[in-house]
Amino acid sequence: MEMIRFENPPCSNVDNLLDSYTSSVLNVLDTIAPVKVKMVNNRQKAPWRSEDSVRAQKRECRKAERKWRKSKLQVHCEIYKEVLCEFNQILRGEREKYFSKIIANCRNNSRVLFSTVNRLTNPPVSLPLELISTSKCNEFAIFFYDKVQGIKNAIISTTQIPTLPPARHLELTHFTPVTGKTIEEVISGLSSCTCCLDELPTRFLKSVLTSLLPQLVQFVNISFETGAFPKALKTTVIKPLLKKSSLDPKVLNNYRPISNLPFLGKVLEKVIYQQLTYFLLSNNVFDTFQSGFRPHHSTETALIKVTNDIRMNTNAGKVSVLVLLDLSAAFDTVDHGILLHRLENWVGISGTALNWFKSYLEDRMYFVEIGNCVSDKISMTCGVPQGSILGPLLFNLYMLPLGQLINSNNVSYHNYADDT
Repeated sequence: MEMIRFENPPCSNVDNLLDSYTSSVLNVLDTIAPVKVKMVNNRQKAPWRSEDSVRAQKRECRKAERKWRKSKLQVHCEIYKEVLCEFNQILRGEREKYFSKIIANCRNNSRVLFSTVNRLTNPPVSLPLELISTSKCNEFAIFFYDKVQGIKNAIISTTQIPTLPPARHLELTHFTPVTGKTIEEVISGLSSCTCCLDELPTRFLKSVLTSLLPQLVQFVNISFETGAFPKALKTTVIKPLLKKSSLDPKVLNNYRPISNLPFLGKVLEKVIYQQLTYFLLSNNVFDTFQSGFRPHHSTETALIKVTNDIRMNTNAGKVSVLVLLDLSAAFDTVDHGILLHRLENWVGISGTALNWFKSYLEDRMYFVEIGNCVSDKISMTCGVPQGSILGPLLFNLYMLPLGQLINSNNVSYHNYADDT
């Protein structure tokens, strides 16, 4: 694939630049791979069925079945049953080996490991046909919105407790321009999942990355320079997922929203995430007792800290009282004004860097997709995007004063954040 050139001269507006990139890519794609209507079999073949031993035994099984159906003899029926039993044993063995290999390879990657176990123990549940309609999509969209607004409105306003942000000697006023190597590493490290809003399938984009790299580098750097996040990448696609297979699929409250975001937006977020995390670690901004979405601070860290505190108290002859606090819709109810105040006064972000985060948070939209049906778009007036790369990190920064408040009352604590 040849180097793609913009239809119009490069500009300093990130939205215009993204539009130019999109139209140029689509024009080239329409030329070399025009859209054609094809009948596609969506049934995916299990990977372990492709093993030579499985395929060979399957041929023997079909051969024995044809012989029995042709002769109708009992002896051939018994032979067929024996061969079929051997086939099922081999199939189970290859399936076990397949997942054992995945689990062994993911020993140090808890996210992939838990995803694999969840896929095995909780197979996906198909939505009832009556839910696949535009009206139902709109019902889900309004339900998810009202649920968040209800929780947000129920938050009781109290007298503000004075908390002084720590003195920051360094500031993050702008983001550093990136090179093609950085973008290449970021894209190769991201999942190949594709959003319906993506003009190019992610796997295809990765395969032609060399041709697109100069434009992508310019796109990212213009976003940093102007402190603007493209409007076209602010839309989130939400798919309802039944919380448990045993729940009534007709009750909306039994579903959780699963978000998907455009791939180019994730590329931008990942580069920002890397630079912001480096700044936070260099300036010791993170809460000491914060786990989750922080390097080397996982669920194990939180469990070890809490367990150790309890044991230390027990050894000292003291009584421990464990209070567990879970915030409902924590990510969805983040106040944008408060978050920007945290970033400026607690973290030390200002200038175009702060403008970028303001642009990233404002004017976001979402719609619900079920099958081929979609809802109307709804504005997101609060919260950080679920399923985003920056969302969990921004939430941790949003909660920075909490540790100071708890610690001021001489109470041991440990915070943990997750995006589920």
